[in-house]
This record gives sequence, C-alpha cells and structure tokens, in this order.
Amino acid sequence: MTGTAHERRALAERLTKAGVLSTPRWREAVEAVPRELFLHPGVFLPAEGGWRPVTADGTDPDAWAQIAYRDESLTTQLDGHLTADEASGTVAGSPTSSSTTPVTVVDMLEELNVEDDHQILEIGTGTGYSAALMCHRLGEDNVTTVEVDPDVAARADTALEAAGYSTWTVTGDGLLGHPRRAPYDRVIATCAVRRIPYTWIRQTKPGGVVLATVGGSWHYGTGLAKVTVAADGTAEGRIIGRSSFMQARSQAEVPIAGDLSARTAYADSERETELPPLMLEEWVPAFLTQIAAPGTHFTRATSREGKRLLYLFNPDRESFASFVQSDDAWTVRQGGPVPLWDTVEQALTTWRDAGSPDITAVRLRVTKQAHTYWIDGHPALRWQHHLTC
Repeated sequence: MTGTAHERRALAERLTKAGVLSTPRWREAVEAVPRELFLHPGVFLPAEGGWRPVTADGTDPDAWAQIAYRDESLTTQLDGHLTADEASGTVAGSPTSSSTTPVTVVDMLEELNVEDDHQILEIGTGTGYSAALMCHRLGEDNVTTVEVDPDVAARADTALEAAGYSTWTVTGDGLLGHPRRAPYDRVIATCAVRRIPYTWIRQTKPGGVVLATVGGSWHYGTGLAKVTVAADGTAEGRIIGRSSFMQARSQAEVPIAGDLSARTAYADSERETELPPLMLEEWVPAFLTQIAAPGTHFTRATSREGKRLLYLFNPDRESFASFVQSDDAWTVRQGGPVPLWDTVEQALTTWRDAGSPDITAVRLRVTKQAHTYWIDGHPALRWQHHLTC
C-alpha cells in the first residue's frame, strides 16, 4: 500500500462536502484505495497543442500524488494504444481510456444502493479504480469487470493485484455482459452506450438495477439512466442526471470527414429555421435530439469566408441538414429520405412549449423489442427505438 493516506482522507472529505459521498462503507473504500496505483504507467495532461505525458516513475512522489488526487478525469491512453511511457514531449491524439473523476465514480457507486451480498457487473474496467472501490466495499468475489481493450485490461488487473484485490477481470465486449457469472444484482457501465443492451437486462436479477450513460454518440448531451429490472424481463426507470463518458469502443462515433459541401450538394428543401441550431450545443436539447433522431451526428465547420457552418448527418438514413447563419437568422437545407431538422425542430419546439423540463424528467422503458423514452404529461414527447434503429 502506498503512502497517500492523507490524500485519500482529503479526497473523501471533499466528496462528502460536495454531497456525493454519504455512505460510511463507501467512505471507507475511498480512504483505503490508492488511486495513484491505477494510473501507471502514467497520464496525459492537457497542454497547448495536445497532451503532455507524465509518468509515475519519472515524477516526484509528492507531485505524482497531487496529480493522482485531482478532482478531474485523467487520460491514460490515446488513440487506442499510446501510453505516457511511450511518448515524449507534447503529443496529439484522442483519449481512449481514462481514470474518471472521483466525483463521478463515487456518485454512481452511491446510486447503486448496494447491499453486502450483491453481485456486481462493471462494463468498462478502465484503470480498475472503480472496480477496486467495489471490491473493498463488497468483496473481490462479488465483482466482475469487463474491458474490451486487452492492454487496458492487463494494466488494470496488475493494478488491482497490487492493491490487494484478485477480482474477476474479463477481457471482452462488455456490450455482451458476462453471462458466465450472471445473474447480477447490479450492472454499472463506465462507458456511454447508444442504448442499454438487452443482454444486460437479461443478466440482471428481478429487482436489480442497471446504471448506464445513454442517449447517443456525442461527447455531451447524454444522460445517466437508472432502470430497475422486472420479473417479466423488462426494465423501467428514468434519466437521473447529466453524464458524459467515452463511448463504448464498438459504438464510437466516426467523425464525418471529406468535402462537406459535396455531401450536402443535393438538397430537397431550404427554409429559415424556427429555432436556432445553436440549441444543439446545449445539453438537454442535444440529448433530446439524439433520442428524437437516433444515429444523427452533429458537425461544426467554417466556410472559406469565415462563416460558421453547422451540420446534421445521419449516414444510416442517408440524410443531412446544413445550416448557415445570416445576421440573427439561420437557413437550413435538408436532403435525403428523412427531413432531419424537421424532426429535431418539432421535438425541441414541443419541449420548449412544455416549459423546457430538465433531463431528469425523461423516463425510460427497455424491452426485448425496443427502448421507449418519454416525459410524463406530454404525449408528443415520446420516442420509441426498435432494435433495428
């Protein structure tokens, strides 16, 4: 065990004061598990022009402890392979694995409402820190954690062993769950998914809870869903708050590339918008857009003349909407079989006319056949996603 007891107690105190950490047993876990063990071989810190690698072995222990107990997420892998010990100087890349901020980790663990004998399935091992907290709270034999990236899984397993936890670490596609250890009392996902896989529902006991970030593939505008599984194999609950995680690897959004003007050359209609598309940069409208028009991508660009351009693309439905601003007005051009902006604008107008309820007003029901989202009291704010969507 490492000598960071002071930092762990300070972290627990900050989380308690923030109203996130409220259960004595979870506080014991936070004070016992050294987060720094789960950051080896190092992290990438934001820097001008990219990321600055910082390694555990190459950093003063006190400075390393300060980094490890920051109240923020720490990137541990770029582009699906690069770790801090393999980089020198500032590097470019997209984060593909991280240690989520302790505020988010502990808040989700508290939301699970676990009991001593519960069996837990975690989707997305990542660094292994959250798995270690669960092992401390529930016992290592009650925790199963699945990670799709073999290298990430190996590092997490090493860190868990170093921390004293020989739990069930599995390398595989977490969207399939882990039926060999099922059924579970709780399922928790530390990655975002477009919808809750029904395999998770099947592998959860009646009365059990599934907690996962859902809504789409944007890096924001997603919600934390908490559903309870019924004896008939359905699950129902609601969105309990805003949440943002890296997308599950198999569902990660592929950026729309190439000549955007060519992609939007053939429009079927053109009109002035009734709502500004800049609403899509706000969290709740972004969430509603992704459940009203699933599979839609939001893209930003700048014209040669310096004008701001916004786009919606839905590759599966071969449809687009492109926006250009002139003074305070926006013009939308739409093309393809589905008028994307008509669908989105109608949903957002109805939501606004309903008083712009928060994301926590959204309810969710999961069956074998479909996901259904709705807001009580507003029949027009209801969306059903069949499994073919």
